[in-house]
Amino acid sequence: MKESRISCEEVVERLFDYLHREMDGDTSAEIERHLERCHDCFSRAEFERKLRERIAGSGQQVAPERLRRRIREMIEQF
Repeated sequence: MKESRISCEEVVERLFDYLHREMDGDTSAEIERHLERCHDCFSRAEFERKLRERIAGSGQQVAPERLRRRIREMIEQF
């Protein structure tokens, strides 16, 4: 396996592009190699992945009537 030369700081800086698959294959592969050997960066990447999944899934739930009523009241006050 090829050694990763990317630093933790670079991984964190590029993490969102990596998770969105908005980078070239070589850079993506280098980040993947780094994540395979760096527990801290891997944990952060996994946290971000899971958070994004939960946020994406939450948009499909209907807010309870009580919450919708409170939001309407707050909007009407302005």
